[in-house]
Amino acid sequence: MKDIMGLMKQAQALQQKMADAQAELETLEVEGASGGGLVSVKANAKGQVKAVRIDPSLAVPDEVEILEDLIVAGLNDARVKAERLTAERMGELTRGLPLPPGLKLF
Repeated sequence: MKDIMGLMKQAQALQQKMADAQAELETLEVEGASGGGLVSVKANAKGQVKAVRIDPSLAVPDEVEILEDLIVAGLNDARVKAERLTAERMGELTRGLPLPPGLKLF
């Protein structure tokens, strides 16, 4: 019974740490880019887009489709970086815990 109580305490501590990490992820920023830096996108580590910057040289009416593609690519780049940052931060919390293989907590 003592082992179960210890495991419950560990689970509660992990739950608090994960809640704290989730809150921290909202404050961490990543920047995705495309078109050689002509389009950049800032997002938090939870994937919420905060800003988009477009180089003025792209504001050519005949190149709107290119601009749209670059924005999509920049957003995707920022999302991938946010996911990687999230996995790193959450992995730090669960390192050393006796979790079953394949269990995803985030």
